[in-house]
Amino acid sequence: MEMLFTDEYFMEMALREAQTAFDQGEIPVGAVVVSQNQILARTHNLTELLRDVTAHAEIQAISSAANFLGGKYLKDCTLYVTLEPCAMCAGALYWSQIPRVVFGAADHKRGYRSMGGQLHPKTTVKSGVLEARCAELMTHFFKGKR
Repeated sequence: MEMLFTDEYFMEMALREAQTAFDQGEIPVGAVVVSQNQILARTHNLTELLRDVTAHAEIQAISSAANFLGGKYLKDCTLYVTLEPCAMCAGALYWSQIPRVVFGAADHKRGYRSMGGQLHPKTTVKSGVLEARCAELMTHFFKGKR
């Protein structure tokens, strides 16, 4: 039986990372970088563990994938992330020249689209992949904090 590598399949991998973040008390955002159906990097938010406000899942994934590839550009890659990237992460994605970003839940308050951030002009974006599950994990996390 042939495995079908779809956006939903890889978003499931990102959701697993988000669940790990949740379990560790981190804001539950997970990210996976894929090239030719191969996962190059998988990670989640590490801001609490590292005490670093820049340790977002996307930044960790970009660094890990670039290290794996041995270069700073992610030209043949797709980033799957459970939450719309913030402006900082959009900037890092811009400089990585990643051609495709797929995210689950929109972030209407801090997402790059509402904060004036931008991706590389050649980057295509697909949003809403497993959106309800991605959003539910975030809602559940923040309800526990209130």
